[in-house]
Amino acid sequence: MAKHTPAGCDFVSLAAPGVPGLKPYEPGKPIDELEREYGIAGAVKLASNENPLGPGPLAMAAIRAALGSLHRYPDGSGYALKKALAAHLSARASLACSAGAITPDHLTLGNGSNEVLELAARTFVTPADEVVFSEHAFAVYPIVTQAVGARAIVTPARSYGHDLDAMRAAVTERTRLCFIANPNNPTGTWVGSDTLAGFLRSLPNHVLVLIDEAYYEYVDEPGYPDGVAWVERFPNLIVTRTFSKIHGLAGLRLGYGVSHPEVAGLFNRVRQPFNVNSLALAAAEAALGDEGHVARSRRVNRAGLRQLEDTCDALGLSYIPSVANFLCIALPRPGGDVYAALLCEGVITRPIAGYGLPEHLRVTVGTEAENARFAAALTRVLGGRTEQR
Repeated sequence: MAKHTPAGCDFVSLAAPGVPGLKPYEPGKPIDELEREYGIAGAVKLASNENPLGPGPLAMAAIRAALGSLHRYPDGSGYALKKALAAHLSARASLACSAGAITPDHLTLGNGSNEVLELAARTFVTPADEVVFSEHAFAVYPIVTQAVGARAIVTPARSYGHDLDAMRAAVTERTRLCFIANPNNPTGTWVGSDTLAGFLRSLPNHVLVLIDEAYYEYVDEPGYPDGVAWVERFPNLIVTRTFSKIHGLAGLRLGYGVSHPEVAGLFNRVRQPFNVNSLALAAAEAALGDEGHVARSRRVNRAGLRQLEDTCDALGLSYIPSVANFLCIALPRPGGDVYAALLCEGVITRPIAGYGLPEHLRVTVGTEAENARFAAALTRVLGGRTEQR
């Protein structure tokens, strides 16, 4: 049945200035949707950078134990998780030389780290301000910027990653916030400690920097910075991380921000009450202690990245070297076309034309069998070996 706007009502004109022009975030296609639409059974999803191993055993046990309390509201302050998280972060080796330990007052819990990105914009950015971020960076940055009516300043990338010199040159008296994904999604590139520290030192006091470390736990590279260790050193720094990736809790939606306590205090004035559910709080607290699951997830990811790289090499395809849990692959024809053809093979990947990379495809690292399924499907779709790009 057709939907009609009530007479005399122009809802678009009533919306806040930045809202009518927004393009909603498009998540990866769900498995059940693909199977329903295409009549396919046993599809695999390599589209949303999820951990193919799922949650660890400690998190699953905590979820089961918490099921009996679902009639109660969750702890709106997240007291137990914040206490455990503060201890966990403070115990990391990279914090040994920092100015001080992380406390619960440094922390903001979010419905995924996405919510903390939004809180940063809603708390510090007005329509008179500017937000700086790189091309080929996470799609939520322009969304939250436009939603608050601010001006987005998009700087050119360098080798598909952040060019911090270009970002610094874009900072003006109107700049209030810079977003930096480290590693970057969707390219898997990263910024080293010296470069990032120099950028932070160079900024005026009226500019906050949010370093999005959603894939932090996957990185094992010399010179990769631990942003949390720098929060006391740079009071204008906000670091976000998530339990959705290596901890395998994407379905429960829980992330967090680490910042100066005054910044966290402002976030906690703006965030909605009970924004994190009881199962997420219990699972995340347990996941912090499951080092075995994290270590296994890293091993599976390293092997899976090599498997995807070997597939590209066998097909003569180039790719952007990645330190995260996905690989951005260059293709001989538009990525959207290859994506559509792979759907017919029961394999869900992620076209990224919306990130300014129309001839690339982002592929999440899966299990060994899922990666092999993708390799076979891609080989059929491309018709065997292609010319090196």
